Amino acid sequence: MTGNGAAAPRPAAAHEALLALFEDRGYARVEPPVLQPVEPFLELSGEDIRRRIFITQDGAGAELCLRPEYTIPVGRHHRAVADGQAADYSYLGPVFRLRAAEPDEFHQAGIESIGRTDVPAADAEILGLALDGLDRLGRRDRQVRLGDMGLITALLDALNVQPAAKRRTLRAVAAGRSLDAIAAPVTVDAAHAGLLSAIQGQDPQGVRAFVEDVLAIAGISRVGGRTAGEIAERFLAKAAAHAEGGAGLGTRAREVLDAYLALSGDPDAAASAARDLARRAGLDDPRLEAALALFEERNGFIAARGLPLERFVFTGSFARNLDYYTGFIFEVAENEGAKPLVGGGRYDGLLQHLGSRDALPAVGCSFWLERLEGAR
Repeated sequence: MTGNGAAAPRPAAAHEALLALFEDRGYARVEPPVLQPVEPFLELSGEDIRRRIFITQDGAGAELCLRPEYTIPVGRHHRAVADGQAADYSYLGPVFRLRAAEPDEFHQAGIESIGRTDVPAADAEILGLALDGLDRLGRRDRQVRLGDMGLITALLDALNVQPAAKRRTLRAVAAGRSLDAIAAPVTVDAAHAGLLSAIQGQDPQGVRAFVEDVLAIAGISRVGGRTAGEIAERFLAKAAAHAEGGAGLGTRAREVLDAYLALSGDPDAAASAARDLARRAGLDDPRLEAALALFEERNGFIAARGLPLERFVFTGSFARNLDYYTGFIFEVAENEGAKPLVGGGRYDGLLQHLGSRDALPAVGCSFWLERLEGAR
């Protein structure tokens, strides 16, 4: 399926060679079903994917979607075959997203490592394999950008930012939006206070279904370009903020966060600068210390693999547009400002959200094969 109705091209032989590399490194190839339950993507993916999903129904009326990415389907596969254990997977196949000027069906390849407890070493391995894969495809001109969702989350926790404001902040950073609206407290009209109190703490799926029913009765599918699910999420976020007294970031938290988001450069220097920032701000918090120590340890493992850490760029404001990332993230592009050829990161909470009893550490990456073909 593409924007003009033509079928997407089949993966090239070079792409199969990429999969051969991953299988040689112990990443077993899997191919999860193209049709997937839609709920995990609505709840765990970022806004960019949620508004681009192709949704359908099965014979019983259950909502399904065409696979928009592989990480959640591979996580569901792991739950079915090896829940609670460690396993490494690779994949190659079509994914489907509504895209204005590009084919709606395109191929991705990638790897997922689930259950490894040696977190910094696993992070470095995935990054190394991503670069090895680009080498296999003949792409050696590239820029590597690193980030850390775990570090910014720990910083917000150390600053005692309330949960609703923290969620809004993380999503704003991921979307590249200004924090101005989050710095100020949330104000709620008296007319809306009762509704927000009623839905506070309710099941997100139930709130989404309620909003969809109301819009369907009114004959409305979208409001201001937002889907019913996105509108429901905004209601839930406002309800949570209302329950917290409308707390925003606050002046001090905003100043510290702005300083962190401005960090950019060599990862070792960035780790040192982040420590200095925490010290100047008087943030003596074990969660922040653990995140900083992990950052430094990961840098060591990356360098130990022979990767040119000094040529990589760590950016405090860098965040990928998927909500499930919890730690190390990275993207590799031809040059600054170009679309990523490879992107990935750590998503330690995803398996538990998918139904696993315990939170399993997990990290992976995906290759945008059409961009790699176009960049040749």
